[in-house]
Amino acid sequence: MERLSPQSEPRQPGPIRLAEPDAKPEIQQTVRPERIIIQAKDFSFYYGSKTGVEKITMDIEAGSVTAIIGPSGCGKSTFLRCINRMNDLIPNTQADGLLTVNGQNVYDKNTNLVNLRQQVGMVFQKPNPFAKSIYDNVAYGPRLQGIRRRSDLDAIVEQCLRDAALWEEVKEDLSKSALALSGGQQQRLCIARTLANKPKVILMDEPCSALDPLATARIEELIASLKGTYTIVIVTHNMQQAARVSDRTAFFCLGKLIEYGRTDVLFTNPAKKETEDYITGRFG
Repeated sequence: MERLSPQSEPRQPGPIRLAEPDAKPEIQQTVRPERIIIQAKDFSFYYGSKTGVEKITMDIEAGSVTAIIGPSGCGKSTFLRCINRMNDLIPNTQADGLLTVNGQNVYDKNTNLVNLRQQVGMVFQKPNPFAKSIYDNVAYGPRLQGIRRRSDLDAIVEQCLRDAALWEEVKEDLSKSALALSGGQQQRLCIARTLANKPKVILMDEPCSALDPLATARIEELIASLKGTYTIVIVTHNMQQAARVSDRTAFFCLGKLIEYGRTDVLFTNPAKKETEDYITGRFG
């Protein structure tokens, strides 16, 4: 796969303007720089006779934010859902090649799916809080893991709501139904619920598509604050969002990985004509 060179002379810039990098937030745990946590090697996935993605090869570093962009139906969400095997819920599917998380083959027949999905959390396109209280939404995962002491649950709920930038808004009424929250608050609650399982990786499938611009900005700020502590992979149709939040960007088209590299380089000096055509609006 052709790699992008930061030393290349830039072409005429496309319409994407990159935000200035935020100051690195304080984090609760340290990840080793450039350690590969997700690796795909010639990975393909099929829905019956239909190809979802074909021969994807890419490495994702621990603690980074990786954006996956591309036109509708190009395999972005398919690949994302393969990482924690959410596609297993669809009948008559098949995977080929290698896809690993922390060095473990995701599609090995001995893979424990409960453990995998604990390590690799998922935030969906539309907020999907449980019809329970705010507190019970966040405490749900820890309770399944056997944590019963109220003081322990209280500490987990508060920390996860703080990490999801929601604590100050809801701390006075944790017994309130999660369904009574605004759309943006519900999405942050779903992120807090994911954090309560102590994942290493958080997958986000168009997490802002149902939100207004202010709520979208809050989610993007949250992604920036979680970076470093967690590895985040986000699928987005919004190229400005990809430019703002990600370290590296992958461009998918027709089920194939066309280009993958540093976000600033890919948006200003793409190596592939297909990438340039997409980010300048010539197609997609």
